[in-house]
Amino acid sequence: MQIPFLSLKSINKPFEVEIKNLVNEVVEKGWYILGDKGKEFEQNFANFCGVKHCFGVANGLDALIIILKASNFPPSSEIIVAANTYIATILAIKQAGYIPVLVEPSLETYLIDAANIEKVINSNTKAILVTHLYGKCCDMNSISQVAQKYNLHVFEDAAQAHGARYDGKMAGNLSDAAGFSFYPSKNLGALGDAGAITTNNDELAEKILALRNYGSSKKYVFDYQGVNSRLDEIQAAILNLKLLRLNFDNNYRRQIASIYLNQIKNEKVILPTIDTVNDDVWHLFILRTQHRDDFMEFLSSRGIGTDIHYPIPPHKQKAFVEWNDKSLPITEKIHQEVVSIPLNIALTENEINYIVETINSY
Repeated sequence: MQIPFLSLKSINKPFEVEIKNLVNEVVEKGWYILGDKGKEFEQNFANFCGVKHCFGVANGLDALIIILKASNFPPSSEIIVAANTYIATILAIKQAGYIPVLVEPSLETYLIDAANIEKVINSNTKAILVTHLYGKCCDMNSISQVAQKYNLHVFEDAAQAHGARYDGKMAGNLSDAAGFSFYPSKNLGALGDAGAITTNNDELAEKILALRNYGSSKKYVFDYQGVNSRLDEIQAAILNLKLLRLNFDNNYRRQIASIYLNQIKNEKVILPTIDTVNDDVWHLFILRTQHRDDFMEFLSSRGIGTDIHYPIPPHKQKAFVEWNDKSLPITEKIHQEVVSIPLNIALTENEINYIVETINSY
């Protein structure tokens, strides 16, 4: 049996006919950017997240950059971020003109540890940018308490958490503003790059709306030095279609995760933790093992694809040479041991059972 880690063709197969019809509809209409499809998706996704405002943008990185620019912090302000986040979260802080401050995650959840945040706060700290990694929301109650104590803003990188809930509230509605990615592999994935920003803050929303469109408040009138980051009509139409099935697809992911959690029995691998506050959407199913290379080779030899999210931590990347000597032992341990196994809407019951049996035989 051959089971790829993820087949984008397979996960889009259920939508194939409708996608082709939607693309033809957009082409025939002749309006390709900032049109009715985009407005429809923005309203639908705002309703889905339970927020007042949603703005489509070109990608998830742009979403975070625009949020931070709209916040208009003083130059060299510090933004706290998880040390094990995907590099885009850190790039957004840098490209917005601020200083990222890395904080160790929890070894149990792989999410930013609220207990470590307070240790790095100083007079230059202006915000906490949390990343809801792997489909699980961060400990927002604890993080919000710290933020309120020090009068800090809180933002979400919700690129991996479409439909995830924390304490009954949806990701994207847990902070001042949230950035989403709709990269094709995401739970809600476009057929190209796409992203969105959600917020309940009217003042912030007004700035975001202008910043994504060159800083323009109305045609040929520019209030800010903005960017060109707009969700096109084809991607918006596809996202609208797939949003209708997102809850169904997320529930199937939960079913697969439940099978893995209950049936994988191997002392050589560590399973993800779950709790009663979070309703995870399992964008990724992460195992940890001290024998990662051997484990991945074992699964590969039996036809099962795997991946690593992520093999090298940001502070050890060449792009951030100034951090290369920094010691972050929990982050480094996570990056040395994590491995992702297949979990997606295209998996069959036989494939799921085969994955479980193979891991248990390792």
